[in-house]
Amino acid sequence: MALRLPPFQPLPAPSGRGKDLLEVSIADLHPTQLCVGMAEIESRQRDFALDDPAEQRQYLRRKPTPLVRSVRGELWMLDRHHRLRALLELDPKAVAFGYVALQLDVSEHHAVLDQLHRRGWLYLYDGRGLGPLDPMALPLSLKDTQDDPYRSLVWKLKREGVIAAAPLIPFHEFRWGAWLRSRQLPPFSSQKLDPALPAARAFARSRAASHLAGWIGP
Repeated sequence: MALRLPPFQPLPAPSGRGKDLLEVSIADLHPTQLCVGMAEIESRQRDFALDDPAEQRQYLRRKPTPLVRSVRGELWMLDRHHRLRALLELDPKAVAFGYVALQLDVSEHHAVLDQLHRRGWLYLYDGRGLGPLDPMALPLSLKDTQDDPYRSLVWKLKREGVIAAAPLIPFHEFRWGAWLRSRQLPPFSSQKLDPALPAARAFARSRAASHLAGWIGP
C-alpha cells in the first residue's frame, strides 16, 4: 500500500529563545492527523505518571509543539500528537508549550486545512489505512483521533531500535505503517502487539524496506 501524500515542506524549527514559546491549553489544539497509536499513548501516560509537575513542565518546554495559527487565533498542531493526547487524557486542563511555525491570513477551517494540505502537513488516512479522506474529516479535538494499530507497531519497532527516527519527514511512522500493511502479519492490536512483532521485525530489517527513511537493515 503506497500513501499518496503530497510533497512536503520541512517544518520550521523553534528559534531557541524561550520567550517565543506559547503556553497553550492542549484541549484547544486541533490535530492534523486522523490517527494515533494507542500503545505509544499508554506508554507515555505511564511515564508522565512518574513526573512531578515541575519536571513535566520543563520537559514540555524542551519539546515544544510546532503550531499553525489562523487569523482568529485558532491553533493546529503539526507534531506531538501522542505526547499531548496522553497528557490530555490524564488531565483535561493540561497545558503544553508551542511555537508558531506558520501564521495564516485566513480564518475558516477549510481554508486553513487547504493551506496545510498544500504544504504536506496533513495525514488523511483513517485507523484502517483507508484514504486519503477529505481534510474536513479531521477531528477538531485531539481526543477524537482514531487508533491505528500499525502506528503502534511502528512505535514499538522504533523503540527497539529496528527503525530509526526521521524527524524532518512528516508522518514518517505512518509511511512505515502503510508499508507493513502490505505485508503478511498475524492478527494484532495496539493492546496486543506481540503476535505481529517477530514478522514485523524481519520485514523492517529486510532489503525490501530499504527505500524507507529510517531503514537500518539486518
